Amino acid sequence: MNWLLSWAYRLYALQWRVTRPITLGVRILLIQEQQVLLVRHTYQAEWHFPGGGLKRGETVAEAVRREAREEVGAHLLEPPQLLGLYTAYHSGKSDHIATFVCHDFVLHTPTDRWEIHQCRPFPLDALPADLSAGSARRIRDYLQGNWPYAGRW
Repeated sequence: MNWLLSWAYRLYALQWRVTRPITLGVRILLIQEQQVLLVRHTYQAEWHFPGGGLKRGETVAEAVRREAREEVGAHLLEPPQLLGLYTAYHSGKSDHIATFVCHDFVLHTPTDRWEIHQCRPFPLDALPADLSAGSARRIRDYLQGNWPYAGRW
């Protein structure tokens, strides 16, 4: 992990405890041939789905396409399907995450190389041991067909 980004992330977490913001972000399960594409950020140790926060004036649909393109170079060839709208309460913030699934995409060179440490596909039946707990639950929702869903991350 990049120590500078790790410390910056900790400072954000401290700010969140004081300001208690409500945030909106997106995540996307990019799945082809029974494999899901996961990323490891430079400031977090676990594997996650590509995603991030919305920019001012951006729709959720625009954000999920942008994040897929920036973080892993994925160009979506179909509209992503809503897996669910989830809420997480951590570090003092109320984080709302619109999570999508896409099966039809092509990979190009990602545009955001400073934030992503690793990116690789994993078989849905052989996920990494250090997959984030929330990501593991979302894969379980996907495999069980329990979507769209609204609840806790």
